[in-house]
This record gives sequence, C-alpha cells and structure tokens, in this order.
Amino acid sequence: MQLGLIGLGRMGGNMTRRLTAGGHEIVAYDRNPETVQVMAKTGVMGASSPADLAARLTPPRTVWLMVPAGDPTEQTVTAIAEQLQSGDTIVDGGNSHFKDDVRRAAALAPRGIHYLDVGTSGGVWGAERGYCLMIGGPRHVAERLAPIFRTLAPGQGPIEPSRGLDVSKTTAHEGFLYCGPSGAGHFVKMIHNGIEYGLMQSYAEGFDIMRNATSSALPEHLRYDLNLGDIAEVWRRGSVVSSWLLDLAALALTADPQLEQYAGRVDDSGEGRWTVQAAIDEAVPAEVLTTALYARFRSRRDHTFAEKLLSALRAQFGGHVEPPR
Repeated sequence: MQLGLIGLGRMGGNMTRRLTAGGHEIVAYDRNPETVQVMAKTGVMGASSPADLAARLTPPRTVWLMVPAGDPTEQTVTAIAEQLQSGDTIVDGGNSHFKDDVRRAAALAPRGIHYLDVGTSGGVWGAERGYCLMIGGPRHVAERLAPIFRTLAPGQGPIEPSRGLDVSKTTAHEGFLYCGPSGAGHFVKMIHNGIEYGLMQSYAEGFDIMRNATSSALPEHLRYDLNLGDIAEVWRRGSVVSSWLLDLAALALTADPQLEQYAGRVDDSGEGRWTVQAAIDEAVPAEVLTTALYARFRSRRDHTFAEKLLSALRAQFGGHVEPPR
C-alpha cells in the first residue's frame, strides 16, 4: 500500500524502514530536512512539506503521524488536514490522550476525513521485533489499512494463540487489534503504559532489595552478595515473572552491574497520570499503578538503585535519555 508518514524520530524512522522492507510505498516528511534526505537513500520518497507529501499520494490518501503528543500533534493534524479531502485518512500513532482523539475525529468528520488513533508499543526495538498496535476509529477504515498494520505488527510468530481463541474473529494473535470507536486505541495504550509503570516499579524495587542484601544493618550471617545480572538472566528461563522488561533488565545489569551511568531521575510521559485519572473517573482502585507514578515523582528529588533500574529500562526499550542532572 501507499502511505504518507510524518515524523521520522526513533519510532517513526524505524516504522518507515519496516514498512519499506515490507514492500509498501512510503512518502515521508520530517521537520528536519536532513532526516528526510537520509531516509530517501533507503528507498523512501521524501517530501519537503505536508503539502508536498499530500500531493505525492494517490487518493484515497492515508497519512500516519508519529510526532510528540500535545501541541505538536495538534498542529500537525491541522496542517495535514488542510491538504486532504473527503475519503482520506489521518492516523495518529503517537501517545495522544484519548479524549483528544474523540474531539479531532468529530472535527474532521464533517469534511469526510477519517481519523484513526493507533496506540503503538515497541519502542526502539520495534523495527526488529514489530509493534503491538491498538486501533480506534471507524472499523471499515481500520480494515482497509490491515496490510499496513500486518507489516508493522510482529505476527503470530512462535507464540501460540491462547487456548480457545477463535483466530477467525480477531487479529489479536497477530499483534494488532481493532479496539473500538474513536479514542479506544489510545485508551487501551494508555492503560498498557500505566501497567508498564507498575511492572517496572516491581522489578526495580525487587532488585533494589537484593542489592541491599549486603547491608551492615543485617546480621553478618544473613548478608548476601548477589549477582543481579545473573539473577535477571536465570529468571528469564521458566520463571513466572519472566517478560520482555526482565530481558531488558538483564541486558542493563550485565552491561553495568551498578548502573553507574544512570542518576535515577525517571520522567513520566503522561500516560501514567492519565491512567490514574481514568481510575479516579471510574472509581476503580489502582493502588499499584498510582504508587508507581508517585515513585517517579519522588525520583526527581532523591535517587535509589531502584530508580536507576527504572531509568535503565526506559533507555533499553524506548531509547529515553535521562535529563541533565
């Protein structure tokens, strides 16, 4: 299929490469002309502006946005919508708040422009591993773009579908899923990231306890000098706490056992806050997820080994760089 893609950062660039390798025709634009020029050398058609990108696409056109949430996405949606017409589609693959998706979809509908919100998980490893995609918006538009989603997603691979899952009625086993009307994709991705906060915090605190097993406050015969990298490695095999995050923890701890390259200041991208707010709105208790969010706030004041591991994990899966001390 033909697809326009705006935003060639860590994820957008890798997605462009994966789609091109999958045989799709990609027209790409980024605010940095040099980034577009580099991508053009890989078989991508570069565009000099949103208007140029739209002009190079054949109707019905689809433009996928991979830009930061908030004003950058708002401005980009406005700019590209001015270049589109009835029957065209805008896809927001960033981390927008789901209520913004509902508002944008409603604003574009009178002009006949379709809008999909696609929660995209995979970080900097997505080019190799594929991306987990959670899709909201008009179902018929999502179905039309299935070839794009299928190329970006990991596919079933060696992971067998859950017992009882009717694979004739879902694409979940392939790594992409239509979740519901406008906003549903980003709502599911928001909760996904809230859970991610909790999982990361659990690993971080557990490894911090093991690291401090040598504490002088303990009786000498109950002190243990543990190899955290090896423990992460053995837990990857047969343990009920195994996960990709644990794989990344093993990588980080093996490369830097004391995590000396990390200060332990851990930012939050907004979705953890939105998840907690959704829990409040629904009167759903979410103690672990709320505590994990507050732990990130605390990390900006004093730093523990647990927060260094949180920072290391964010660097591993998302390429997130700590802000200056």
